[in-house]
Amino acid sequence: MNFDIVVIGGGPGGYVAAIRAAQLGLKTALVERKHLGGICLNWGCIPTKALLKSAEVYHLVQHAEEFGIKVKGISFDFEKIIARSRATAEKLSSGIKHLLKKNKVEVFEGHGKVTKSKTVLIENEGKKVNEINAKHIIIATGARARVLPGIEPDGEHIWSYKEAMTPKNLPKSLIIIGSGAIGIEFASFYNMFGVEVTVLERSPHILPHEDYEISQLAHKAFEKRGMKLITNAHVNKVTKKKVGIEISYEADGKIKTLEADRIISAVGIVANVENIGLENTKVQLDRGFIKTNPYLETDEPGIYAIGDVTSPPWLAHKASHEGIICVEKIAGLKDIHPLKLENIPGCTYCYPQIASIGLTEEKAKEKGLEIKVGRFPYFGNGKAMAIGETEGLIKTIFCAKTGELIGAHMVGAEVTEMIQGFGLVKNMEGTELDIMHTIFAHPTLSEMMHESTLNAFSRSIHI
Repeated sequence: MNFDIVVIGGGPGGYVAAIRAAQLGLKTALVERKHLGGICLNWGCIPTKALLKSAEVYHLVQHAEEFGIKVKGISFDFEKIIARSRATAEKLSSGIKHLLKKNKVEVFEGHGKVTKSKTVLIENEGKKVNEINAKHIIIATGARARVLPGIEPDGEHIWSYKEAMTPKNLPKSLIIIGSGAIGIEFASFYNMFGVEVTVLERSPHILPHEDYEISQLAHKAFEKRGMKLITNAHVNKVTKKKVGIEISYEADGKIKTLEADRIISAVGIVANVENIGLENTKVQLDRGFIKTNPYLETDEPGIYAIGDVTSPPWLAHKASHEGIICVEKIAGLKDIHPLKLENIPGCTYCYPQIASIGLTEEKAKEKGLEIKVGRFPYFGNGKAMAIGETEGLIKTIFCAKTGELIGAHMVGAEVTEMIQGFGLVKNMEGTELDIMHTIFAHPTLSEMMHESTLNAFSRSIHI
C-alpha cells in the first residue's frame, strides 16, 4: 500500500487536492472518516444555500402582486424544504465519489492518523483497519464549530448547525449568537419564514470583517425585514427553562435578558487537530491551527496542511485553491504562485447578499494608503429596477497613485456572483482603466461595477 500522496480528509480542500494529484500522474489515496465533500458540502455551503433559496422563493411569492401576479393561499411545507436541502447535499456527495473513481484516486473509509514512521494508520471505531505509506501526506481535516462554555448544543434548546439545518418544525423565536456569515445566513433563513430572530454580536457592528459602510447598510436592511440586531453584546449566561431558554447578556453597561424558543451559537471554529498523530511530527500550531509556509508545507518535511485546519480565512474556495498549489508544488511544476489572501473573495448568502474582496476602506486607511472610493446604488440601475431589487450598493476602492483596485465591497441582489469580476481584476493587478475600458452588457446588475469605478474618479454617468 504505497502511494505518492495520501490526503487525510475529503472536504473541498482534500478531494480537490487528491484529484489534481491524480491528474499529474501521482499515485493518490484519500482517507475520509464520514462524508466525501466534508462539512461544506454535507452540512455547510451547499445545503444552507438550498435552504436559503427556498426562503427567498417564499419571500418573493409573498410580494408577487408587486410584479402583477396574484397568488392565493401562500404556504410552505417545511419538511419538503429540509428534504430538498438534504437531497442536494447527497447528490453532490455521490458526484464527488464518482469524480474520485474517475481519476483513479483510491478512497479509504476511516479515521486517518500519522504515525512516527510517517505512514497513515486508518482506524474505524478505534480499531486498525489499514495502514498506508506515502512520500507526501496532506492534512485536510477541516474544523468544527466552536462551543462556548455553558452554551453546549443539546439538540433541543441549543442548536448546532446540524440541528439548525434539519429542525422538525419552526420555532416561534430564535436567538443567534454571532453575526458572521454563518450566523447571518441562519438569521436570514429563519427570518424569511416568519421566525422572530434576534442576533447578538459582541463587536460594535454586525458582519465585523466587512467594510463598515456595507455592514451598516446590511444592518438597516435586516432590521427593515423585522430582524433584531444587538451589537456590543457580551453573553454571560444561558438558562434552560421548561419552555424555551433565557439568555443573559451585557450591553451598554447594563445586564439584560432575552427569552426565545431556541438558540444557535455561531461564534467561530476550532481546527480538527486532535488524534491525527501530530505528536509524532514536528508540525507546529498557531492558536490551535496548523502553521504552514506559503506553499502549505509544515515544519515536518513531507507533511502539508490545507483548508480550515490552517490559518484564516476559513473558506471552501481557499481550501480548494490551497490543495492545487500544494500538489503542484509537490509535483515539481514551475511558476507556482502562493495564495494571496487579499485576492480571496468572501460571500454571505443572506437577503440581501453580501460579497467582498481586498481591503476595506478602514483597513486601507490604517495602512496609510491614499485611496479613491467609488459608490453606485442599486436604485440607479435599470436591471435592479426591472427585477424589483433596488436595495444595495457597489463600493470600490482604488489606490490614488497607481489606480490599482485594492478592494470591492457589495450588498444587494446577486453580488455573490458579481464579485468574481472584481476577483479577476485583483488577480491581474488591474487598474481603474481596465474596468472603465471593459464593455458591460446592458441591462445587467454588473453595470454597477463599471459605474462605481467611474464614480471613484469623478466620471459618473448615471448618478
